[in-house]
Amino acid sequence: MHELSICQALIDQVEVLAREQRARRVLSLVVGVGPLSGVEGRLLKQAYPVAAAGTLAEGSELDIEDRPIRVHCKSCGEDSDATANRLVCAFCGDWRTDLISGDELVLTRVEFVREQTYV
Repeated sequence: MHELSICQALIDQVEVLAREQRARRVLSLVVGVGPLSGVEGRLLKQAYPVAAAGTLAEGSELDIEDRPIRVHCKSCGEDSDATANRLVCAFCGDWRTDLISGDELVLTRVEFVREQTYV
């Protein structure tokens, strides 16, 4: 299950952010997952507690945001939604499109508990 290694990489990234922000622990994080990313959101959520164990993120919540598949048409210039098996323009029907979104796995938000600093 490659979702565990993805979670471990996410935890590494979150721990760097936590140190930069002087956080004591991580409360939650939000990850955007596109259907063409090759990542199964359900398996990512299952692997997350294992990857977070013993880290600043232990006990935190992982939320998954589904990202849409969007394409840009090279013929008519419009951007539109598409499906995984049909990356065509919704306006003119042309198949010559560029993928705008839908293949990403992105950390979009992290919520920390910060250290108290007294002056």
